[in-house]
Amino acid sequence: MELNEKDLQVIIDSVLKNVEAAIGNSSTTEKNSSTDPLKMKVLSGNQENGLSNFSNQALPSGVFDQVNDAIEAAYIAQRKWIKDYSKNDRDKIIDKMRTAVIDQAEFFAEMVLKETKLGNFQDKVAKLKLTTEKTPGAEILQTETFSGDDGLTYIEQTPFGVIGAVTPVTNPVDTIINNGIGMLAAGNSVIFNVHPSSKASCTKMVALLNDTITNAGGPKNLLTMVANPTLETVEQIANHKKIKLLVGTGGPGMVKSLLQSGKKAIGAGAGNPPVIVDETASIEKAAAAIIEGASFDNNILCIAEKEVFVVDDVADDLIFELLNQGAYMLDKNQLANAMKLTLKENKDNIPGGCTYQARDYLVNKEWVGKDASLILEKIGVNATNVKLLLCDVDENHPYVQLEQLMPLLPIVRVKNIDEAIEQAVKCEHGNRHTAVIHSNHVENITRFAKEVETTIFVANGSSLAGVGYHGEGFATMTIAGPTGEGVTSARSFTRQRRTAITNGGLNIIG
Repeated sequence: MELNEKDLQVIIDSVLKNVEAAIGNSSTTEKNSSTDPLKMKVLSGNQENGLSNFSNQALPSGVFDQVNDAIEAAYIAQRKWIKDYSKNDRDKIIDKMRTAVIDQAEFFAEMVLKETKLGNFQDKVAKLKLTTEKTPGAEILQTETFSGDDGLTYIEQTPFGVIGAVTPVTNPVDTIINNGIGMLAAGNSVIFNVHPSSKASCTKMVALLNDTITNAGGPKNLLTMVANPTLETVEQIANHKKIKLLVGTGGPGMVKSLLQSGKKAIGAGAGNPPVIVDETASIEKAAAAIIEGASFDNNILCIAEKEVFVVDDVADDLIFELLNQGAYMLDKNQLANAMKLTLKENKDNIPGGCTYQARDYLVNKEWVGKDASLILEKIGVNATNVKLLLCDVDENHPYVQLEQLMPLLPIVRVKNIDEAIEQAVKCEHGNRHTAVIHSNHVENITRFAKEVETTIFVANGSSLAGVGYHGEGFATMTIAGPTGEGVTSARSFTRQRRTAITNGGLNIIG
């Protein structure tokens, strides 16, 4: 399928067209945290969904009506950040940011759930704690040195300046704290264009982080955001001369939009992570890991297991263990009803999901991130304590080919490891995002890793291990497969400066 420039623009527009109405005629005057501290509680009364309404109020710290004002404030803050604050100063302030978010993890989990209606409370708490505690700071930045008879050369990781970042509705505040820690640790400031459907929660997070920074003695407005995010504000940020780096976490249309800006861009696109279970796997452990990853936050994470390819010899054993550990298998009629509920026919042949390829179905966004029990209830099934729904299908089923973002996992039976790898690579669609295998055969593991070429590859664990949850390594919410940076950290948000001092220079200094 070939796309012209007009087609791409239609796709980009469709990704970000769900823009909410303006917040109101809010003033750009900052709220002083020392005299009017941010109240960390869900508001009630006549405020919809218990979310704060900022109309006719001074905007919170770091939140601006106009893109230019937000960028200019971040620019001033960044100059102070690198000029007046040592590495130790920055580390202490970032530690304060971590503490402030951990203290309010349950508040933000509840607020995000009420605002976005995606996922579940307990997993949102766990996800926020993971990104806050395991996102690396400046310790990951190391200077390389080369010395010899001809002098000394060293390579430093230096900041870009002001970064423009686009965040997703699936992990809104988690991405802000994850990107925020990494970008500030690298010496940058950042302006966020958050997803419109999460702007209230993100406003609270940006305000909390800014108030924490200033209360700790840091400069104000190191993190800013647009009060009313739209596609137009994304374009303004991307084209602003003081934005030196763009970072986007979300769908393929958004990533394509940033790449078209002509600036350095880090793009974290969609994924459709396959899982392989071969005949050598520890089936009971594989089932537990699959349920953990595929059901976590109702499968809205881009790394989560989206489809399983299991060798036929052990397929019934795997399904038995999945059912034994709390999953529910849909029968033929229930599957048909679930499809009617969660999918819609692609009558206009619109490219969607995890690729630009148009398919027969699109995911019904009303059911993204909803509880498995709610889906069952809607199709007339009375079942309790169900975290994951299963269906026994072939490789061409829409649940296999689409990134459905629901706790609904298709199981595909294959003859052998060869067919498993072939089908898994196809359904991953070249996103190079995440893949999982359960096997005790080293050759099978190595071969799948080489052929699927994903940024994250997990063997004998849940997909969450790939971002440090019940696994080693640091956490990230921005997994840059499309642009090649991989699992991002503070190092990803730096540019290298190479300084060479020759023997002549050393003699002069001496």
